[in-house]
Amino acid sequence: MTIKEIRKMTGLSQVDFGKYYNIPVPTIKKWESHPDNQNYRECPVYVNQLLEKAVRIDFARRK
Repeated sequence: MTIKEIRKMTGLSQVDFGKYYNIPVPTIKKWESHPDNQNYRECPVYVNQLLEKAVRIDFARRK
């Protein structure tokens, strides 16, 4: 699952997602950009896995 897909599960904007998980917005933008973009940065696998798990736990409670 990509960072963008994980964020979309929350329904939060990049700014709100960044505030909620204490991630700088420029970092989120780089992770979500296309690999051909010069600003692209791949999200580390362990961060991706931890965020997916945290989102599933945090937002399952809201249903």
